[in-house]
Amino acid sequence: MPALKDKYTSEIRPALVKEFGYRNIMQAPRLEKIVLNMGLGQATAAAKLIEDGVYTITRITGQKPIVTRAKKSIANFKLREGMSVGVKVTLRGDRMYEFLERLIIAAIPRIRDFKGAPGRAFDGRGNYTLGIREQLVFPEIDYDKLSAIKGLNVSICTTARSDAEAKSLLAALGMPFRN
Repeated sequence: MPALKDKYTSEIRPALVKEFGYRNIMQAPRLEKIVLNMGLGQATAAAKLIEDGVYTITRITGQKPIVTRAKKSIANFKLREGMSVGVKVTLRGDRMYEFLERLIIAAIPRIRDFKGAPGRAFDGRGNYTLGIREQLVFPEIDYDKLSAIKGLNVSICTTARSDAEAKSLLAALGMPFRN
């Protein structure tokens, strides 16, 4: 069992029950899934970007991503329906907790000029999205194997019913928020 998951069940969940006054321990918010998405719009011109995206996400998560395809043709972007435009992966269970732990402990401290994660990046339903400008903050990535530096989005989906509950959960898990 990952250390973060163990910490959640033994310390964080009882604290959340006490903080929000839940009657049942199962009402406490918990992590549902983490989705990593890497948009590769320039892949229409260079197919190597898709390979780089698959390599990056596989190294970061330990799970092979799926290639996302365009749903519509857009002439101004030279995009046809069915063309590869990105890669994404959904993490659940132990892999999700292991990834979140590595994100908080290893990757976020390596971000240049990092002043804390924005506290208002919640969607109103308890989900949080963090944008990372370059994939090199993850120590698993070998710079020499990449053709371009790209960013990615990390969406953390929780069972929280409000942003306050989700922020409290993520802060207890160790997410470094501003203010």
